[in-house]
Amino acid sequence: MEPARPALRGLRLHLVTWNVGTASPPPDVTSLLQLNSLGPTMDMYVIGLQEVNSRITNFLSDLAFDDPWSVFFMTVLSPLGYIKLSSIRMQGLLLLIFVKHVHLPFIRDVHTHYTRTGLYGYWGNKGGVTIRMSLYGHTVCFINCHLPAHMENTEQRLDDFEKILEMQFEGENIPSTLDHDILFWFGDLNFRIADYGIHFVRESINNKRYNLLWEKDQLNMAKKKEAFLQEFIEGPLQFKPTYKFDLYSDVYDTREQKSLFWFNEKKRKPAWTDRILWRVKNLCQHASKEGEFSEEEQTISVTLNNYISHMSYGISDHKPVTGTFELELKPLLTDPLITLNPEGEWSAEHDVLIRYSAVPEFPSSAWDWIGLFKVAFRHVNDYVTYAWVEDDEISSNKDSKQVYMSAAEIPDAGGEFLLCYYSNNLQAIVGISQPFQIQPNRTLIEKELAQEENSWTQTPDNLQSHIEF
Repeated sequence: MEPARPALRGLRLHLVTWNVGTASPPPDVTSLLQLNSLGPTMDMYVIGLQEVNSRITNFLSDLAFDDPWSVFFMTVLSPLGYIKLSSIRMQGLLLLIFVKHVHLPFIRDVHTHYTRTGLYGYWGNKGGVTIRMSLYGHTVCFINCHLPAHMENTEQRLDDFEKILEMQFEGENIPSTLDHDILFWFGDLNFRIADYGIHFVRESINNKRYNLLWEKDQLNMAKKKEAFLQEFIEGPLQFKPTYKFDLYSDVYDTREQKSLFWFNEKKRKPAWTDRILWRVKNLCQHASKEGEFSEEEQTISVTLNNYISHMSYGISDHKPVTGTFELELKPLLTDPLITLNPEGEWSAEHDVLIRYSAVPEFPSSAWDWIGLFKVAFRHVNDYVTYAWVEDDEISSNKDSKQVYMSAAEIPDAGGEFLLCYYSNNLQAIVGISQPFQIQPNRTLIEKELAQEENSWTQTPDNLQSHIEF
């Protein structure tokens, strides 16, 4: 009898690319993140921004604190049950990844990298920022790029992207970029529409005959010639070119541009500068082999559900583009490394207990800790308090261990919380509890009520003298 095969798991991923033109976040991103969608909610959000304000005063404050865009997206997504898994910033390039809590124990080996390509590699105004991870045992990589501008720089764009692909992550046994099971490439790639004049391009757009422009799109042209691009897949460009617009409008570039010596520049020809592509390693490996890729071998697949621009956003001269994907994979990891839960009733009136168990192969460390988090926590450092798993251990047997947290560290007001086990060796949350209630501190509440009652029964002196008079 054959062992049962693990069931395929479907994960919904929503990817955003947006050149924000140094603007502040807009008041609402409901449609951008498809938060009002009637379908299933997203499992992961990947947000790639370009031209985030990186003037020296902004950039120095962003190094000390989270930048306004990161704070903005955390504020929107954390109440909905998403945590910021990772982020990386290089001057104006920002890449953020948010995931649902339930997936955290199955995401490991998260690494980031940046590659400067501006000013011959010495300046980070152009280049790429990258986050990679193991997702249920499959390797996934995301690259957010801002490539050189202008019609004539196609070769430079291709050279820069090849340089970005060649980068290596620090750490052992991490595959090269192109060796990941899935690779997403997106950003302001700056490819233009060649040959056709501005009037033909605009007329084609006005008549929604976008297909007339596809064959002269520089990225489409390059994909036919460049071997390393042929493995990348993109959805159909069934939306208007996303650059260049007048601010707060859906009208293409009407303002007079002044160049050096005050000569008028030509208006910019519309272009699909903002793109999302992906590459599945298995498909590339098997495409050249005879016969079809059998269902038994296929452990991961990517389906594009929609690929659209969002015309209602006008803070920049680019319109944001989103791709919604379904990732189907056979989980290579099915059990978390750590299982943990609170013991007994929790309140700030007494010390509290946590019980956890680890799989035999778990690489524990004296620097591992268990954090107490509000249910809507934003990121791994957003804990209320924590306990060291070794220093605060009070009992141990072959099946599980007990750790305590001091009553003084437990929030008096109570509320809904969860516990997360953070592995120092793996640099990741490897176990998460179900949400649970902490009871309010009754002693403190009774004391506050007594004080309030006391303040009502005491008559102020000036009021007493008025009554006597």
